[in-house]
Amino acid sequence: MKVLSIDPGYERLGIAILEKENGIEKIIFSETFKTLAKDDFIKRMFLIGKEIEKIIKKYNPKILSIEKLFFNTNQKTATNVSEVRGSIIYIAMKYGLEVFEYTPLEIKSAVTGDGRADKKQMVFMVKQLIKIEKEVKYDDEWDAIAVGLTFFAYNQKIC
Repeated sequence: MKVLSIDPGYERLGIAILEKENGIEKIIFSETFKTLAKDDFIKRMFLIGKEIEKIIKKYNPKILSIEKLFFNTNQKTATNVSEVRGSIIYIAMKYGLEVFEYTPLEIKSAVTGDGRADKKQMVFMVKQLIKIEKEVKYDDEWDAIAVGLTFFAYNQKIC
């Protein structure tokens, strides 16, 4: 089963395609997709949508696993990320993907066993749970991989 997992954002979007076959989880693809700050928000959303559609068409996942929004103090950022999430969910459903959403607490708990784990603990555990054959530079990509692992952890019966 292939899962498209997303850590939503509009400056940097973490994307991963994970697959589970015969009880083994592996990374098929991962990246941090970046948009330019000089571009207006609508163009950035359009570029993100194009990238998500391209990835869905190329890898044909059946599931979207996406992080639920954690509202911080910056309302503009939270609103924009909400809009990006909505667009991604729409595109996923347009292509027939089933959507699963997880809070940061659920993701940290599934990956590390501790809902208050920090970034270092998350990265360490992701490396223990799945083989990563490339250098991952941004937290967004690590987070996307963790979101995919969370889907597998919470849905063992359907995988």
